[in-house]
Amino acid sequence: MANESGISMDDFESLMATSDVELLKKAWRNEKSAPEILQFQTSLVQRSLEQIQLMEETIEEFSKKGFDPLIVSIYQMDLDRAQYMLRSYLRIRIQKIEKDTVHIAKTDQWDQLSKEEQNFAKRCYENMKGYLDESVLSKLPSGYQSDLKQSNASEENDMVPEPNSDTFVFCKSDSSIGAIPLDDNADEIVDLVADDLYVLRYKSIKPFVENGQIDLV
Repeated sequence: MANESGISMDDFESLMATSDVELLKKAWRNEKSAPEILQFQTSLVQRSLEQIQLMEETIEEFSKKGFDPLIVSIYQMDLDRAQYMLRSYLRIRIQKIEKDTVHIAKTDQWDQLSKEEQNFAKRCYENMKGYLDESVLSKLPSGYQSDLKQSNASEENDMVPEPNSDTFVFCKSDSSIGAIPLDDNADEIVDLVADDLYVLRYKSIKPFVENGQIDLV
């Protein structure tokens, strides 16, 4: 049976099983496990929003057409999970922006934010700097009033916290990648086999996470 928009229960089940739903799960897991903010999945988020809206409309039609309430509630649970993943994905990114605002703004990670996230990061930084200037920095001696450096003598922004890329993460790959170095000197090497689970330092697999070869779990 199909609703007025031509979507049947079989179509709904296919909708829930589409690749975009799986891609959203993957993006959510990667963002949740990575110590730094990753590339914003613009197209995926937009498609997921459209898909969720279609699912909401379909469930509403199912209810109007008198489908079994138990079946409708099960489909509603699937919809709720999709909404939770999308909201959680966006919330995790906001938390990272709040935590590492200055670092993100001063590195190429800035380009990994959506336009909305960039606007949010700007407001976060302005609010933080305004508060620090008023409550602390303006009361310090000249040369110690920077929110980026301990003093004017510092060569780097040594007051800016950075994500810990040395943290260990669980990861796996759908295909065999081969040997990758675990340190800068390539003294340690691991051979990544498809579907095996590994616990590795994030920085050693960062390029593979960014290009989609390795997934965090």
